[in-house]
Amino acid sequence: MNIPFISIEDVEHQLTWSEVADALAEGHRLNKARLGDLALERGVQSMLNRAAWVDGLGLALKSVTIYPQNAQSIPPLPTIQSVVVLFDDETGAIKALIDGQLVTKWKTAGDSVLGARLLARPEAKNLLVVGSGTVASSLIDAYREVFPELERISVWSRNPENASALAQSQSCIAAPDLASAVGEADIITSATMARSPVIMGKWVKSGTHIDLIGAFRNDMREADDELLKKGRLFVDSRETTIHDIGELSIPIAQGVISENDVIADYYDLAQGDLFARKSHAEVTIFKNGGGAHLDLMVAKLIYDKWAAVRTL
Repeated sequence: MNIPFISIEDVEHQLTWSEVADALAEGHRLNKARLGDLALERGVQSMLNRAAWVDGLGLALKSVTIYPQNAQSIPPLPTIQSVVVLFDDETGAIKALIDGQLVTKWKTAGDSVLGARLLARPEAKNLLVVGSGTVASSLIDAYREVFPELERISVWSRNPENASALAQSQSCIAAPDLASAVGEADIITSATMARSPVIMGKWVKSGTHIDLIGAFRNDMREADDELLKKGRLFVDSRETTIHDIGELSIPIAQGVISENDVIADYYDLAQGDLFARKSHAEVTIFKNGGGAHLDLMVAKLIYDKWAAVRTL
């Protein structure tokens, strides 16, 4: 049995951010995913395994190795390497191995622009990207496609040189002052490695949509307490965000907000307008927590795109 390996070069040119957002929305109208995680560690090295099973869609296992010391190799080796195994729902057969970097890239930014498509004001003109890494670059591409009416995209980073480099490569503006940039933005998307809040509620104007991506551990946050209390709060998945990510688990434990303050996740899309902006002036906050079920939905789309070309 020949199991195909789908690389970035094989299929990325066929993908659009709108299609990925559509696939995520449709995947959440199916039965709720079964999820399972396994983590192994050896000193600073680790292996993470995240699995999802969605009836009618399939199964996926994403395995990720993290070897920090690879950065010191000569030549340097990747510190994070991953693969997604896609299985058939009916037979359990392996359909494909897919480059984990490909799936993660499109899953992460696609997740965020789906949230923004549902919550941000359609007439938004000013986007602020907080962070200057690889994810930030993908976010610029994704928001440009999904919000074609954007007139200004600004980038802010704790490292001004990185912000300038990203802004130049993406024909954007490097923002020198975060507070001012936040106050002017209609949409703010944040993908940082911050352990403590960098976006303050007092800076945010009414009508803004906030897209929080960076915090992925239980000791990480990007938004302060005032912002979380100021806005209406949405998540991609209650199961993967409320208890496992510091953005929500810390303020919940401290009594700043409660689990009930999370208005909806993507599985509430079937309930009509629950996952939606209610007024022009309200602040909406979306926490992108990810999850293996999102990897599965994107991996299935990637496989279908690849298979369609193979059959021509």
